Amino acid sequence: MKKLFTVSFAVLAVLALTIPAIRASEQPKDIVDTAVAAGSFTTLAKALQAAGLIDTLKGAGPFTVFAPTDEAFAKLPAGTLEALLQDKAKLTAVLTYHVVPGKVMAADVLKLKSAKTVQGQSVTIDTSHGVMVDKAHVVKTDIVASNGVIHVIDSVILPR
Repeated sequence: MKKLFTVSFAVLAVLALTIPAIRASEQPKDIVDTAVAAGSFTTLAKALQAAGLIDTLKGAGPFTVFAPTDEAFAKLPAGTLEALLQDKAKLTAVLTYHVVPGKVMAADVLKLKSAKTVQGQSVTIDTSHGVMVDKAHVVKTDIVASNGVIHVIDSVILPR
């Protein structure tokens, strides 16, 4: 009986030490870490780094990011991405045009006709045939991060 008690106590002690670590690893990551972990936003991560926006999007937020995939960046006309990466001001304007202050979940987006971006201009939201932000289709919604939400789009949207 004493041996069973000792083994049970040892198992409980291991669980007590392990469960908090498991719970901590289950915590949502911030927007940047969530996007990087997804694996389909390497170009976006590179652009955020070049614009100096990583720390901002790792901040408290909340933010809503309409995140273009690597394939979305590949649709840009030849030389556009390279030119943007060389012009920090234009790159920052384009990237912040993809960010809306606050946490706007898909159900909330459906009720909107437009949303003001961090860049200052508003994106147009059309829900008549799926959901579109400007001319980009929203292909995945409500990827929750610790400091906001990501909605995946199939094209890079550009401020007017």
